[in-house]
Amino acid sequence: MKSASKQKAGTRKSFEEEYASLLREYVSAGGESRLGRAYEIGRQAIAQQKSLVELATLHHQTLQNLMAEAGGPDHQERLLEASAGFLAECLSPYEMAHRGFQDGVKALRQLNQTLEEEIKRIAYSVHDESGQLLVAVHLALADLARELPETRKEQITKIEELLNQVEIQLRRYSHELRPTILDDLGWIPAIRFLADGVSKRVGMSINVQSEVSGRLPIAMETTLYRIAQEALNNAIKHAKAKNVWIRAWQEPRVLNCSIRDNGAGFDSHQLEKTSSQKGLGLIAMRERLSALGGTLRIVSCPGEGTELSIRLPLEESHEN
Repeated sequence: MKSASKQKAGTRKSFEEEYASLLREYVSAGGESRLGRAYEIGRQAIAQQKSLVELATLHHQTLQNLMAEAGGPDHQERLLEASAGFLAECLSPYEMAHRGFQDGVKALRQLNQTLEEEIKRIAYSVHDESGQLLVAVHLALADLARELPETRKEQITKIEELLNQVEIQLRRYSHELRPTILDDLGWIPAIRFLADGVSKRVGMSINVQSEVSGRLPIAMETTLYRIAQEALNNAIKHAKAKNVWIRAWQEPRVLNCSIRDNGAGFDSHQLEKTSSQKGLGLIAMRERLSALGGTLRIVSCPGEGTELSIRLPLEESHEN
């Protein structure tokens, strides 16, 4: 029984053999059932991660063999027409997958836009509403201090100092959530502002160099800012880095950005297989870039730091 099953498995056709066999059958006899099998083999090609180039090459090679066997010009013309219909049906699953991908990218862009609008609302609420409340508390303390003896006024002063620190922290959180400088001046000044705040807070040296001039679409600038923000958070919390270098430069129709640190580093291949918080942060970076047609390459080894390399097309026609 086992030997029979092994023999059956051994005689199973490869994808290439099955494609050639189906194409040969269809150009010889036609039929909707065989055309339906062409659609199924197209789905099988996607499942096996066959590229369009591989599929076209296979079709071309098979067609060449069939053309060599064809009897005359009329036969060759019918052969070409039938094979074209067979190939078109094979490519239908690829077209459907591409449309699904485009719909997914559109939904991801809308999700990121909604998320940024909510972040902006929260940031402004933290800055404006909390600021008004703190002013009210300061006024109430001032009224209270006038009714207290001098020995108790020192306590009011200490409370006011603590409130001032709270106000500074809330203002910093608000600016880092959604800095107004990002909307007003662009992503490079916003990243410089972020780097300056992080450097003062944790004592990290952050060098920002830019060879990019002019503004980008707000979606691109927001994405680049968020990636830099996440990269600095990782450098602080996980890598324990002392230095970070951020560099941006432009090639024809492509924006490049590199974020490198001298921290602990990690096994980037192993990390992407886990669901750790850091791994999810890197996944989120890729998803944001993917929605704009960009790519993210991560180079890291334990003890050798980490570098994120970003490539982002500057024309909408290059996206996806």
